[in-house]
Amino acid sequence: MGLPPRRLRAGKQEICRRPAVNDCLTEGNKRLAETEIKGQVIKGLFWKISENFGAQGLQFVISILLARLLTPAEYGLVGIVMIFITLANVTVQSGFSTALIQKKNSDETDFSSVFYFGLCLAAAMYGALFFAAPAIARFYQNDVLVPIVRVLAFILFPGSVISVQTAYVSRKMEFKGLFKATICAVVVSGAASIWMAYTGFGIWAIVGQQLSYYVVLMVCLFWTVTWRPGLVCSFVRVVRILSFGWKLLVASLIDTLFNNLYGLIMGKIYNEELLGIYNRGDQFPKLIVNNLGAAIQAVLLPAFSSRQGEAAEVRSMVRRAIRTSSFLVLPMLFGLFAVADTMVLALLGEKWLVCVPYLRIMCVAYSFWPIHITNLQAINAVGRSDVFLKLEVIKKVVGILGLVVGIRYSPIVLVSIKAALDFLSTFINAWPNKKLLGYSIGSQWKDIMPSMALSLVMCALVYGLQFALPGGPWMKLILQILAGAGIYGGLAWLFKVESFTYLFNLVSVRMGRR
Repeated sequence: MGLPPRRLRAGKQEICRRPAVNDCLTEGNKRLAETEIKGQVIKGLFWKISENFGAQGLQFVISILLARLLTPAEYGLVGIVMIFITLANVTVQSGFSTALIQKKNSDETDFSSVFYFGLCLAAAMYGALFFAAPAIARFYQNDVLVPIVRVLAFILFPGSVISVQTAYVSRKMEFKGLFKATICAVVVSGAASIWMAYTGFGIWAIVGQQLSYYVVLMVCLFWTVTWRPGLVCSFVRVVRILSFGWKLLVASLIDTLFNNLYGLIMGKIYNEELLGIYNRGDQFPKLIVNNLGAAIQAVLLPAFSSRQGEAAEVRSMVRRAIRTSSFLVLPMLFGLFAVADTMVLALLGEKWLVCVPYLRIMCVAYSFWPIHITNLQAINAVGRSDVFLKLEVIKKVVGILGLVVGIRYSPIVLVSIKAALDFLSTFINAWPNKKLLGYSIGSQWKDIMPSMALSLVMCALVYGLQFALPGGPWMKLILQILAGAGIYGGLAWLFKVESFTYLFNLVSVRMGRR
């Protein structure tokens, strides 16, 4: 006999309701997972930004003290050497650490294999630089470069280890340990370099700072981070990681080589002093980008990667990242543009005022980095390193054409063309994400325009204040900074800018929990 009709209907209803219950459970699990990821991202951003602000802030103070003790020409000589060291470092580090983060199931064997492979690669690159040092010195007609190259190249070994350590940190979101290690390394290396400069070591003070920073950071990371290399190495695992990482490595080499072409050209065609002036002007806006932009970049890749199969969620995270980073980075860069001459006079002295034009141009160039960084990290996170490489090739072909044109004119024109090409690159980087994520360049610019408009208004008002404010450069600088923060914050509150409301509510919630 079958069930009575009423009972049967009830049974059918019960059966029909079960999928709904399961759907509710699935949705609940999704929301819980999203909450956990957001919590990890916020916590990671807090420690990563703290690390960058703390480290870069200390390095900023140290660089000011060193600038008063050393000359632009000495900075330029080290700048030439660091171009070659940086290229070698990219070969040792880039691509492999990103691949470790992006890979869904990276384990102990993966990390240890990349660790040993990186050390072997560092030894090969050190040998190449050691024997190339005399040729580099002849090219720049300065024999002092030979020992500097050979000594500075030692940073390749701790740099290789650090790249694996920081990949583990990013993977596990253990940014608190990285914060402690970085601050320790900055303090020790800064103290050593200031002592060396003060006691007459000259250019070797900068060399000592670089070496001690890398060594101390590596040692401290072994102390603060839970990962240790195991006695295991798999060539097969390295090859698998290389299958993804080689494209990022080539892209990073192209990008690094291109970005340093300006330094190579200035050091060769012009002189070391001009290179030192350009590097000093570039340092200040890069400090802001490295603090906020790089912190957001380091946290976003593992966060994006955890959702790489869900385009809608990645798009939402990318949009939030572009809005938030632009809201924070743009006012700092445009504010720096406004106070450039006052700040350089107050912090570095009159001999460095020649770097102000370069500083202002680079403020404009770096203002596009929030879009650059976020779009490229999204492309990496969804596993499209082939697209990443193609973008780098396209941008560098365009950039070299601009370089060929700019080199015929003055250094200022050359750097201005670089800023214009950085603007063009925002469109190139954003183009693939219209298809990959459904987030077009038009939508991206629409998201950053409120922050851009408020930053421009604030910049104009703060720049005009320097002609009306009384007192010396220090007093003017402090008043301009306070006025800029007040104007930008007030306008964001008045016009109810979405990013301002979002960050205000986020901070309020976090403070309320405490």
